[in-house]
Amino acid sequence: MSWPREISGCGLAGIISRKRELIPGEEIVTSIVHQKERGNQLGAGFAGYGIYPQFPDYYALHIMYDGPYVREDTEEYIKGRFVVEHFEGIPTRRVPSIMDRPIFYRYFVVPVELPGEEISPDDYVMAAVMEINEKIDGAFVISSGKNMGAFKGVGGPEEIAEFFRIDEYEAHQWIAHTRFPTNTPGWWGGAHPFTLLDWAVVHNGEISSYGINKRYLEMFGYKCTLMTDTEVVAYLVDLLVRRHRLPLRLAADVLAAPFWKDIDRMGSRENGLFTALRMVYGSALLNGPFAVLVAWNGGMMGLNDRIKLRPLVAAIDGDRVYMASEESAIRAVCPHPTRVWAPKAGDPVIVPFDDARDAWEVKGCQSL
Repeated sequence: MSWPREISGCGLAGIISRKRELIPGEEIVTSIVHQKERGNQLGAGFAGYGIYPQFPDYYALHIMYDGPYVREDTEEYIKGRFVVEHFEGIPTRRVPSIMDRPIFYRYFVVPVELPGEEISPDDYVMAAVMEINEKIDGAFVISSGKNMGAFKGVGGPEEIAEFFRIDEYEAHQWIAHTRFPTNTPGWWGGAHPFTLLDWAVVHNGEISSYGINKRYLEMFGYKCTLMTDTEVVAYLVDLLVRRHRLPLRLAADVLAAPFWKDIDRMGSRENGLFTALRMVYGSALLNGPFAVLVAWNGGMMGLNDRIKLRPLVAAIDGDRVYMASEESAIRAVCPHPTRVWAPKAGDPVIVPFDDARDAWEVKGCQSL
């Protein structure tokens, strides 16, 4: 008897050590492969934090090229705008099922000092990422944060893990994804995670507000070029938290905002706050069914839509916190967690590292 595929796929997985102890890549691979039925082999990916301790202060640009000539043009652009400490091809293995593969390189860079230029290094890097993705045909920046990197492509999670040699990395935080694209193409740049600077996002669901989110982001210099709705989530988090300095908890309340009927029931102080957030950031609200994991160099956040139309499970064991689309994917790597729960609709699970509890002004979140 044949069983229908899970129409609420994709699958997510995340593991974080709050003490920044290193987690072997095999663990996140085991967790996400346990959910491979949630995908259809058209995309998978991983993001690891703490994987480049030899270059902790350099932006690690992971770039995908369609061909060698594109690489030459892109490297000329990079060398004109950055000091390049080191660059190399991203190590890969031959996987029989992956035949039409792009070229992957990584560059460890810092911005060139421009006298009188009033721009932060992060904004400088963000502008370069947007320009490469928009204007250099055939080149796409896959990740651009410090001491982190994303690895993604077309294939199942076990194939992409083997291709990018994820088993050879160790990280103090991992997120992973297996994809089941519905209304967007399955291509290498459209696989998850989606990233910008230190932010990395994996997503299960559909962002039906993509159009208005995209137009809103364009007002602030963001360019959506990767043909997948999840791209707006990474950029919205960057805009709200890094650039507008919202506490991460309030940024979650923007992305998965309470309904107006629930705001009307709040006390006067909360009513005023959430009314203001809806009025100012209405175009940043994410509509549609979704579960997302957001990782950055200060920790990890899991968030459902405000009705919880997609699954998300969390668990704790010692200093580690696990999140996934299915509890079985957590127990595959942590058989006996001390606590397991399903986060409520619109209620974020925010897990800062023990040495970064004030990162991005994380306030009002549950202490884990």
